[in-house]
Amino acid sequence: MTDPFRVAAVQMVSEPALAPNLAAAGELVADAAAQGARLVVLPEWFCQMGRSERDKLALREADGDGPIQAFLARTAARHRVWLIAGTVPLPARDPQKVRNSCLAYDADGRRVARYDKIHLFGFADTDREYREAATIEPGDQPVAIDSPFGRIALSICYDVRFPELYRRLAPMDLIVIPSAFTATTGAAHWDLLVRARAVENLAWVIAPAQGGDHLNGRRTHGHTMIVSPWGDAVARRAHGAGVVVADIDPNYQREVRARLPALAHRVL
Repeated sequence: MTDPFRVAAVQMVSEPALAPNLAAAGELVADAAAQGARLVVLPEWFCQMGRSERDKLALREADGDGPIQAFLARTAARHRVWLIAGTVPLPARDPQKVRNSCLAYDADGRRVARYDKIHLFGFADTDREYREAATIEPGDQPVAIDSPFGRIALSICYDVRFPELYRRLAPMDLIVIPSAFTATTGAAHWDLLVRARAVENLAWVIAPAQGGDHLNGRRTHGHTMIVSPWGDAVARRAHGAGVVVADIDPNYQREVRARLPALAHRVL
């Protein structure tokens, strides 16, 4: 693709109940489409930020069937957008866990890709401990898809700390990183990590996030961003639910890669 196109990253402050989250996501996707976005990305756990880490097990859907997946297919088709959603909880081999799955739908509402989060977050601070591995089973297969907008590398949140994942998928035109960074780790590292993945891969990055105070007592960092291949944050939202949009020009990416052919200089 050589013509510019518009993309959108959706920021949410999801709650424990499914229905209000789907309603909010639907309104935000409609807003993005009304602004001309052709590719829209939802944040990690857009469908639920539960009161307990085990709440996600109650939302687990069969692969290819369930209210969350039906909503995503219907919403993509209704607004004629490509829609990428992280996360949908899908079955794991362990019945006491789920897969944290990022699903991509084309503008006809057909599912075109599934990526299961490989790297699982673990962190302890003075008042809270996070251990995703207690309820999530990791995936083991990197995924990139061909689209009308170029090659898109799929990833989720904590994956952003592992540049080798993206190197396995390079070269790509876009990277998506739907996330729910904690306030602590986000303030320290979010901006740095997202921009680094853009610069080292000379790729556009769409990084939607959870951003605010949730009913479960958790605070997420927000700062949804769309970042250029040169590392510039061309669109950003600090906190609260909303949409950020940016126009992506494939010709600009080609110019950057021609001036700085770092991908061609790799030796490892």
